[in-house]
Amino acid sequence: MLKLIGQILLRLRDGTLKLLILTGIILLAWGTLSPVGTLVWWANKSENLGLKKNRSKSLPYDGGIRSTAKSSNINCYIVFLPGVGDFSANQLTPGEEFFLNRLIQLHPNCVAVSDVFPYSAANESLGGRRIFAPIWRFVEQADGWFKDADILIKIRNLWRFAISVDERYGSIYNQGIASAIIDRMNAAHPIPQNSSQPLKIILIGTSGGAQVALGASPYLERWLQPQIQVVSVGGVFSGKDGFNASQHVYHLQGDRDWIEDIGRIIFPSRWPWTVGSPFNQALRQGQFTVQTIGPQAHDGPTGYFGEKQVKPNITYVDLTLQSVNQLPMWSAQK
Repeated sequence: MLKLIGQILLRLRDGTLKLLILTGIILLAWGTLSPVGTLVWWANKSENLGLKKNRSKSLPYDGGIRSTAKSSNINCYIVFLPGVGDFSANQLTPGEEFFLNRLIQLHPNCVAVSDVFPYSAANESLGGRRIFAPIWRFVEQADGWFKDADILIKIRNLWRFAISVDERYGSIYNQGIASAIIDRMNAAHPIPQNSSQPLKIILIGTSGGAQVALGASPYLERWLQPQIQVVSVGGVFSGKDGFNASQHVYHLQGDRDWIEDIGRIIFPSRWPWTVGSPFNQALRQGQFTVQTIGPQAHDGPTGYFGEKQVKPNITYVDLTLQSVNQLPMWSAQK
């Protein structure tokens, strides 16, 4: 073994090892500086959110929510939060668009919210007004030799996922996402006020989006007092956030998805012997459900939103849609 390691190091001596070390240092520094953007957002927005005062049970925007006409039947918002490979708000794959469009058709009392970027507390896309926006645009559009450069986007978004979990910065970051969700909900359809029907929010998160959905749930519950359901589609989440604020959390997994297993391995809150964690409490109380829904992988053509056929006239995204549409939460919508 030592001989093999020595041979590898010898082959890397030509500069590749130095490059790998430099890359590691850059990624470490990148992660260390990741919370800075969140803290800047906090400093600029905390007054508007009322976070420097005792919060009342009102929306975080003064006069920003318009009254809904009494004739409106909309009382449900389906908020879709994509995985770490996402570049911007409302950048859905064709399969994700099909999935959301069909859900809305099947549940006409709901509207879709798909323009929340879960990897920015300010809901700002990577190609927006950022110092490194030209670099992110190049990476996102790269082809040929640079085709795999999109891994940088995933690494960058993974650091934001880590902020959502972090005990120091998570509350700030998750409040930012909750604020963005409310803003985009109201843009999709004015949020009903003083309605006889309860407000329902269905947060559907895939990959890292599941953690962000759970992280935002307590603040959505505090500000809007809605009925919240969380659907994790191959999601990776810590097991600490959101379970007390959600009526139910559904976790859908595919037979060929090994990435979703990472969450229950690396997060102590999801270990069986951590009996007092919100995750394990929800599990014991029947408020957390796991379902294996088919042969899906984590992403790609055979992923949860893949358009490849798994059997004649049935695609992978069809299987996911059927599974989500059969969840018990929809019976309460009718």
